Amino acid sequence: MQPLVSPGAGPIPGVPQHQPSNLFRFGEITLYSTVAVGGAGATAVANTSNRLFATPLGQTGQGFPNSLTVTETNLKEAGRIPSGQAYDVFGVAGQVMAWDQANDQMDVPFNASGVAGGATLGLVSDLQSVINNGVLLWDFTQTQVFICPLMLAGAGGGAFGAIAQNAAGANSGSMGNGNGGIWMYRRHPVALPGNSTFAVLLQFGSRASALAAASGFAVRIVLLGYYKSVIELG
Repeated sequence: MQPLVSPGAGPIPGVPQHQPSNLFRFGEITLYSTVAVGGAGATAVANTSNRLFATPLGQTGQGFPNSLTVTETNLKEAGRIPSGQAYDVFGVAGQVMAWDQANDQMDVPFNASGVAGGATLGLVSDLQSVINNGVLLWDFTQTQVFICPLMLAGAGGGAFGAIAQNAAGANSGSMGNGNGGIWMYRRHPVALPGNSTFAVLLQFGSRASALAAASGFAVRIVLLGYYKSVIELG
């Protein structure tokens, strides 16, 4: 017996002889984490290493005196991809922000009316030092892999703007740290399997200058990518 088909219809697709035991769900999301540096007197950053994705939402760490909120991270478990979910990273972004440690507040970078005394020349120098000397690395427990200098991560493309100081020493103007595109892993994403552990290190070389006494920085690293999760059906 031949099945009934409409005139001009294509071939009937094959039908599996058993019910699927699981389905796959795909999506595009970001994982992000923030570290605070300096802010309590002059801070030497040369030859230092700062770990990101090591503190989950609601806990204290990564330089912040209070627990991390959704502004700083979206990880529910420190440094771990959820079980049953794979994550492929196709972009890395690095955002540098001014941080006022006394009030534990982050601000738009170096706005003239911002935190830590506004857009002083010292803040501009600190901004350039962080961007020009910072380097990002993967940390997979026993293996470390260089990613790129911070200036090559999107949103870390360099300083722009202008600052003016009058005879009385008052400052006016604004500085920003760019909002560049995404350069890393466009062709060959980094695969993070489900239940795997990872961290990202922000390191500074020996030529990084000390941060000014009144300023502090928050550096947010964002991993852009696709996730694939398994939905068990029984």
